[in-house]
Amino acid sequence: MANTKEVRKQISSIKSTRKITSALEMVAASKIKKTQDLMFGGRPYSEKVKEVIEHIASSSSEYSHPFYEERKNKSSCYIVVGSDKGLCGGLNINLFKKIVAEAAENQKIGVETSFALIGVKAVTFFGNLGGKVLGQATKLGDKPNPEDLIGLTKIVLDEQKKGNIDRVVLCSNKFVNTMTQEPTLQQLIPLSHDENEEPQTSMQWDYIYEPEAKILLDGLLTRYIESLIFQAVLENNACEQAAKMIAMKNATENAGDLIKELELLYNNVRQAAITQELSEIVG
Repeated sequence: MANTKEVRKQISSIKSTRKITSALEMVAASKIKKTQDLMFGGRPYSEKVKEVIEHIASSSSEYSHPFYEERKNKSSCYIVVGSDKGLCGGLNINLFKKIVAEAAENQKIGVETSFALIGVKAVTFFGNLGGKVLGQATKLGDKPNPEDLIGLTKIVLDEQKKGNIDRVVLCSNKFVNTMTQEPTLQQLIPLSHDENEEPQTSMQWDYIYEPEAKILLDGLLTRYIESLIFQAVLENNACEQAAKMIAMKNATENAGDLIKELELLYNNVRQAAITQELSEIVG
């Protein structure tokens, strides 16, 4: 049986750890509101851009953009959004497992897989995995700047236009609520028209373009994809803080339970030592 000194040392160590996890929980809780505000604030932009694109694309039947082109899938690129920091439970690994499983299925049917990585955890994981990495972006912070993602996005889109990539998939965690974060794989390219969207009017709008539809669509679609990637980063930040708060809360509670068990063990050990000393004196 452990002696009282060892048990006291363990209790002291766990109490110190509990102070750290409790502090991290409070920090994450203070950041949740800010990250959620950024996340909800970014959604209307991408939705409005998509609406404008749908109108223009449907009215310009003479031009079909390459991002809508359906190709035989010989090469897929996964844009993976991970966190820069850890201590957020299974947030990253659940997403990464889903991507690795799909990449393994691609390999079986001869589809080449490449990655564009956002976040330190994604870079570390897929770097160790040995996958083909086209580009990476890390340390974007709690208030990411869209400009920090433009270079990464351009690399992927240029490769798609050259015909080196047939399918682009955006992989990130979707914020459902504070308790739930859902790993999501969303196909970016080829883009698909929203078949479930109800037409607001039966009237067909006739647009006069300046510049021409080709240039306009190319710019709008690029901005749209950039906005989706940026929105995924904002969502992932909100997921990270929520997951970290829950993970640290659970860690703090588990530390408290463990301290209670060790204090009980300490009392039992101390009582056994006193009993043994009395027995020796009596003997």
